Amino acid sequence: MNAEVQRVTLNLPATAEYVDIVRLNLYGVASKMGFSYEDIEDMKVAVSEACNNSVLYAYSHEGGMVEVVFEVNGESLAITVKDEGASFEHVNPAVSRSGLHDKELTDAQIGGLGFYLMQALMDDVSVESETGKGTKVVLVKRLAKSEEKV
Repeated sequence: MNAEVQRVTLNLPATAEYVDIVRLNLYGVASKMGFSYEDIEDMKVAVSEACNNSVLYAYSHEGGMVEVVFEVNGESLAITVKDEGASFEHVNPAVSRSGLHDKELTDAQIGGLGFYLMQALMDDVSVESETGKGTKVVLVKRLAKSEEKV
């Protein structure tokens, strides 16, 4: 059965103090969907990483905004974190699939560990970054069959 997509949108200042609001909203949405405690905690870590990238790198000293959209689509939750600040060089997805298993910690790209963490905790991660247009990170987590609400 294909359910209608439902969206919850937050527009917040790009400061560390507001990341908790994103985490609290994530908890509310994900628990209503029937995600397990462990999956919710994983998603909270991943969304915090995405938000922290916007807070730390998007806007140098001038204030900016971060838009966070939670999209509930039946059996999956997509979380989009978007800013309009300076773009950042993210890890090449083709290269990142190999992971850090055969590398020393010192070989990891600065700021790249958060991307690896998001990939490890979520089912799908995509990053779009364009100079002058900001960065958009989309994190997707699917409900396991045993977790779906009846």
